[in-house]
Amino acid sequence: MKTVRILIADDHDLMRRGVRTLLEPHPGWEICGEATTGREAVAKAEELKPNIVILDISMPDLNGVDAAKRIKKASPDTEVLIFSAHYSDQLIREILEAGVRGYIVKSDSDRDLVIAVESLAKKKPFFTSRATEVMLTSFSDGGPKQDVSEPLRDRLTTREREIVQLLAEGKSSKEVASSLNISVKTAETHRANIMRKLQIHTVSELVRYAIRNQIVEA
Repeated sequence: MKTVRILIADDHDLMRRGVRTLLEPHPGWEICGEATTGREAVAKAEELKPNIVILDISMPDLNGVDAAKRIKKASPDTEVLIFSAHYSDQLIREILEAGVRGYIVKSDSDRDLVIAVESLAKKKPFFTSRATEVMLTSFSDGGPKQDVSEPLRDRLTTREREIVQLLAEGKSSKEVASSLNISVKTAETHRANIMRKLQIHTVSELVRYAIRNQIVEA
Protein backbone atom coordinates (compact mmCIF):
# COMPACT_ATOMS: atom_id res chain seq x y z
CA MET A 1 0.00 0.00 0.00
CA LYS A 2 1.33 3.45 -0.91
CA THR A 3 2.59 5.56 1.99
CA VAL A 4 0.48 8.64 2.78
CA ARG A 5 2.86 11.54 3.37
CA ILE A 6 1.56 14.28 5.69
CA LEU A 7 2.82 17.80 6.35
CA ILE A 8 1.71 19.43 9.64
CA ALA A 9 1.52 23.24 9.62
CA ASP A 10 0.71 24.94 12.92
CA ASP A 11 2.52 27.69 14.82
CA HIS A 12 1.93 26.00 18.18
CA ASP A 13 4.49 23.33 19.05
CA LEU A 14 2.04 21.57 21.38
CA MET A 15 -0.58 21.28 18.65
CA ARG A 16 1.94 19.89 16.13
CA ARG A 17 3.09 17.31 18.67
CA GLY A 18 -0.52 16.36 19.43
CA VAL A 19 -1.33 15.88 15.74
CA ARG A 20 1.83 13.84 15.24
CA THR A 21 0.93 11.65 18.22
CA LEU A 22 -2.54 10.97 16.83
CA LEU A 23 -1.37 10.17 13.28
CA GLU A 24 2.03 8.45 13.54
CA PRO A 25 0.72 5.12 14.90
CA HIS A 26 -1.49 4.67 11.81
CA PRO A 27 0.01 2.08 9.41
CA GLY A 28 1.12 3.55 6.10
CA TRP A 29 1.14 7.17 7.28
CA GLU A 30 4.33 9.21 7.47
CA ILE A 31 4.82 12.75 8.84
CA CYS A 32 7.15 14.10 6.15
CA GLY A 33 7.58 17.60 7.58
CA GLU A 34 6.37 20.40 9.85
CA ALA A 35 5.90 24.14 9.33
CA THR A 36 5.34 27.00 11.76
CA THR A 37 4.26 29.81 9.38
CA GLY A 38 2.02 30.03 6.34
CA ARG A 39 4.93 30.82 4.04
CA GLU A 40 6.94 27.91 5.38
CA ALA A 41 3.96 25.62 4.81
CA VAL A 42 3.76 26.69 1.16
CA ALA A 43 7.52 26.28 0.67
CA LYS A 44 7.56 22.81 2.25
CA ALA A 45 4.49 21.72 0.29
CA GLU A 46 6.23 22.78 -2.93
CA GLU A 47 9.41 20.95 -1.91
CA LEU A 48 7.97 17.78 -0.36
CA LYS A 49 4.75 17.35 -2.41
CA PRO A 50 2.90 15.68 0.50
CA ASN A 51 -0.35 13.83 -0.05
CA ILE A 52 -2.02 15.85 2.71
CA VAL A 53 -1.27 19.16 4.43
CA ILE A 54 -2.89 19.72 7.83
CA LEU A 55 -3.04 23.51 8.00
CA ASP A 56 -3.97 25.79 10.88
CA ILE A 57 -6.21 28.61 9.65
CA SER A 58 -4.51 31.24 11.84
CA MET A 59 -0.89 30.99 10.69
CA PRO A 60 1.58 33.89 11.06
CA ASP A 61 3.01 35.63 7.94
CA LEU A 62 0.38 34.07 5.66
CA ASN A 63 -3.03 32.91 6.89
CA GLY A 64 -4.37 29.44 6.21
CA VAL A 65 -6.78 30.39 3.40
CA ASP A 66 -4.11 32.18 1.36
CA ALA A 67 -1.55 29.46 2.13
CA ALA A 68 -4.04 26.80 0.98
CA LYS A 69 -4.56 28.61 -2.34
CA ARG A 70 -0.81 28.67 -2.97
CA ILE A 71 -0.37 25.04 -1.94
CA LYS A 72 -3.14 23.91 -4.30
CA LYS A 73 -1.61 25.94 -7.12
CA ALA A 74 1.91 24.59 -6.51
CA SER A 75 0.85 21.01 -5.84
CA PRO A 76 -2.67 20.34 -7.19
CA ASP A 77 -2.68 16.70 -6.06
CA THR A 78 -2.05 17.66 -2.43
CA GLU A 79 -5.17 17.60 -0.28
CA VAL A 80 -5.51 20.30 2.39
CA LEU A 81 -7.18 19.78 5.76
CA ILE A 82 -7.95 23.08 7.49
CA PHE A 83 -7.77 23.23 11.27
CA SER A 84 -9.81 26.05 12.80
CA ALA A 85 -10.66 27.18 16.32
CA HIS A 86 -14.22 28.08 15.30
CA TYR A 87 -16.90 27.85 12.62
CA SER A 88 -17.94 30.62 10.25
CA ASP A 89 -19.98 30.41 7.05
CA GLN A 90 -17.76 33.08 5.49
CA LEU A 91 -14.64 31.06 6.34
CA ILE A 92 -16.15 27.87 4.92
CA ARG A 93 -16.99 29.67 1.64
CA GLU A 94 -13.40 30.87 1.39
CA ILE A 95 -11.78 27.51 2.01
CA LEU A 96 -14.06 25.84 -0.55
CA GLU A 97 -13.15 28.51 -3.11
CA ALA A 98 -9.49 27.80 -2.31
CA GLY A 99 -9.98 24.15 -3.33
CA VAL A 100 -9.84 22.82 0.23
CA ARG A 101 -11.82 19.62 0.77
CA GLY A 102 -11.24 19.05 4.47
CA TYR A 103 -12.26 21.17 7.46
CA ILE A 104 -12.34 20.29 11.14
CA VAL A 105 -12.38 22.23 14.39
CA LYS A 106 -9.49 21.81 16.81
CA SER A 107 -11.82 20.96 19.68
CA ASP A 108 -13.06 17.97 17.64
CA SER A 109 -9.61 16.82 16.53
CA ASP A 110 -9.38 13.80 18.85
CA ARG A 111 -12.53 12.41 17.27
CA ASP A 112 -12.30 13.65 13.68
CA LEU A 113 -8.65 14.01 12.71
CA VAL A 114 -7.87 10.39 11.84
CA ILE A 115 -11.19 9.97 10.00
CA ALA A 116 -10.55 13.18 8.04
CA VAL A 117 -7.07 12.07 6.98
CA GLU A 118 -8.39 8.64 6.00
CA SER A 119 -11.04 10.30 3.79
CA LEU A 120 -8.61 12.73 2.14
CA ALA A 121 -6.11 9.92 1.55
CA LYS A 122 -8.85 8.26 -0.53
CA LYS A 123 -9.49 11.58 -2.34
CA LYS A 124 -12.83 11.99 -0.54
CA PRO A 125 -13.77 15.26 1.15
CA PHE A 126 -14.31 15.47 4.89
CA PHE A 127 -16.18 18.16 6.80
CA THR A 128 -17.37 17.75 10.37
CA SER A 129 -21.13 17.45 10.77
CA ARG A 130 -21.46 20.93 12.21
CA ALA A 131 -19.43 22.41 9.34
CA THR A 132 -21.65 20.55 6.88
CA GLU A 133 -24.71 22.10 8.53
CA VAL A 134 -23.15 25.55 8.13
CA MET A 135 -22.40 24.78 4.48
CA LEU A 136 -25.94 23.58 3.76
CA THR A 137 -27.44 26.62 5.48
CA SER A 138 -25.06 29.02 3.75
CA PHE A 139 -25.47 27.65 0.25
CA SER A 140 -29.23 27.00 0.27
CA ASP A 141 -31.87 29.48 -0.87
CA GLY A 142 -30.03 30.99 -3.78
CA GLY A 143 -26.42 30.80 -2.69
CA PRO A 144 -24.17 32.04 0.07
CA LYS A 145 -25.35 34.73 2.42
CA GLN A 146 -23.51 37.98 1.92
CA ASP A 147 -21.42 39.29 4.76
CA VAL A 148 -21.52 43.06 5.21
CA SER A 149 -17.72 43.26 5.01
CA GLU A 150 -17.44 41.03 1.94
CA PRO A 151 -17.79 43.64 -0.85
CA LEU A 152 -14.94 45.68 0.64
CA ARG A 153 -12.88 42.62 1.30
CA ASP A 154 -13.23 41.38 -2.26
CA ARG A 155 -11.57 44.53 -3.52
CA LEU A 156 -8.26 43.56 -1.95
CA THR A 157 -5.78 41.67 -4.09
CA THR A 158 -3.99 38.61 -2.71
CA ARG A 159 -0.86 40.70 -2.21
CA GLU A 160 -2.86 43.36 -0.36
CA ARG A 161 -4.35 40.73 1.93
CA GLU A 162 -0.84 39.51 2.72
CA ILE A 163 0.16 43.06 3.58
CA VAL A 164 -2.94 43.54 5.76
CA GLN A 165 -1.96 40.45 7.72
CA LEU A 166 1.65 41.55 8.18
CA LEU A 167 0.63 45.08 9.25
CA ALA A 168 -2.00 43.69 11.62
CA GLU A 169 0.70 41.47 13.14
CA GLY A 170 2.63 44.63 13.99
CA LYS A 171 5.17 44.65 11.16
CA SER A 172 6.61 47.97 9.95
CA SER A 173 6.67 48.94 6.26
CA LYS A 174 10.36 48.01 6.24
CA GLU A 175 9.62 44.57 7.72
CA VAL A 176 6.74 44.06 5.27
CA ALA A 177 9.08 44.93 2.40
CA SER A 178 11.71 42.49 3.68
CA SER A 179 9.18 39.70 4.20
CA LEU A 180 7.68 40.07 0.70
CA ASN A 181 10.96 40.89 -1.06
CA ILE A 182 9.70 44.24 -2.32
CA SER A 183 10.97 47.80 -1.85
CA VAL A 184 9.92 49.86 1.16
CA LYS A 185 8.38 52.39 -1.24
CA THR A 186 6.24 49.66 -2.83
CA ALA A 187 5.17 48.42 0.61
CA GLU A 188 4.17 51.95 1.61
CA THR A 189 2.26 52.42 -1.66
CA HIS A 190 0.36 49.16 -1.02
CA ARG A 191 -0.36 50.29 2.53
CA ALA A 192 -1.77 53.64 1.34
CA ASN A 193 -3.90 51.90 -1.32
CA ILE A 194 -5.26 49.45 1.26
CA MET A 195 -6.21 52.24 3.66
CA ARG A 196 -7.95 54.10 0.83
CA LYS A 197 -9.80 51.02 -0.44
CA LEU A 198 -11.02 50.05 3.02
CA GLN A 199 -11.73 53.65 3.99
CA ILE A 200 -9.76 53.36 7.21
CA HIS A 201 -7.16 55.73 8.63
CA THR A 202 -5.27 54.04 11.47
CA VAL A 203 -3.43 50.79 12.08
CA SER A 204 -5.79 49.96 14.95
CA GLU A 205 -8.72 50.13 12.49
CA LEU A 206 -6.75 47.89 10.14
CA VAL A 207 -6.19 45.38 12.95
CA ARG A 208 -9.92 45.35 13.74
CA TYR A 209 -10.68 44.81 10.05
CA ALA A 210 -8.19 41.91 9.86
CA ILE A 211 -9.69 40.26 12.94
CA ARG A 212 -13.28 40.78 11.74
CA ASN A 213 -12.45 39.19 8.39
CA GLN A 214 -10.41 36.38 9.98
CA ILE A 215 -7.17 37.38 8.30
CA VAL A 216 -5.59 37.29 11.75
CA GLU A 217 -6.79 35.84 15.04
CA ALA A 218 -7.77 38.05 17.97
